[in-house]
Amino acid sequence: MDRTKKFAVVLSGSGVFDGAEIHEATMTLFSIMKNACIYEIFAPDIPQHHVINHISGEEMNETRNVLVESARIARGKIKPLSEFNPDDFDGLIYPGGFGAAKNLSSFAFDGPDCKVNEDVKASIKGMAKAGKPIGALCISPVIMANVLEEADLTIGQDKGTAEAVETMGAHHITTNHGEVIIDQKYKLVTTPCYMLDANILQIAEGADNVVKAMLKLMK
Repeated sequence: MDRTKKFAVVLSGSGVFDGAEIHEATMTLFSIMKNACIYEIFAPDIPQHHVINHISGEEMNETRNVLVESARIARGKIKPLSEFNPDDFDGLIYPGGFGAAKNLSSFAFDGPDCKVNEDVKASIKGMAKAGKPIGALCISPVIMANVLEEADLTIGQDKGTAEAVETMGAHHITTNHGEVIIDQKYKLVTTPCYMLDANILQIAEGADNVVKAMLKLMK
C-alpha cells in the first residue's frame, strides 16, 4: 500500500488584506485531510509589509510577523519556511490572500517587476526540480509566474492581473469557479478562488479540485 501523501502548505499571515486568505487556507487543509492525506504548515519568518484593519480597510500603526500571524491559522503548529525540505513532501500548496502579493512577493507594489521572497522561491524551485506537484490559489499564481518560466496558469478573469503574469512570461488561461489549470511541465495546478466573486462553497470546490489534481499528478 502507498504511504500517505504529505502536503506542505505555505501561509502569508492571517487575513485577506495583509496575509493569507483564511477561507482558502482552511479549505485547503480540509481538502487535504478529506482526501486521506496529511499536511504541515509553513510561513516565512519575516515582518509583514503592513497591518490592515479588516473592518475599515485602513492601515494600522503597528508591526506584525508573518510566521507569528500564520500560526493563528495553524493553531500554533507551524514551521519557518527556511526549514522546508522538498524531500519530505509529495506536494506544495500556496493559498491566496494579499499576503502572497505583499509579504511573499512584492507583486502588489511592483507588478511584473516584483521580487519573490528567497525562501518562497527556494520551496517552489525545489519541488519543481524534484518533479513534485505545486498548487497555487487566488493571487498566488503570480508568484509562480515569477519563479517558473513560461508556466501555464490562471488567476481567473481579472484583465490587469492576467496581463501582468503574461508580461512575466507566463501563459494565462481564463477560468471560472472551481476550474483548474494544469501545467504538465512543472506539475503546477492553479485555480482562481477569491480572484472571482466567490462564496465559501466555491472556495472549497476550488481547493478540493487543486488537491485532487495534484494527487493524480503524484501517481
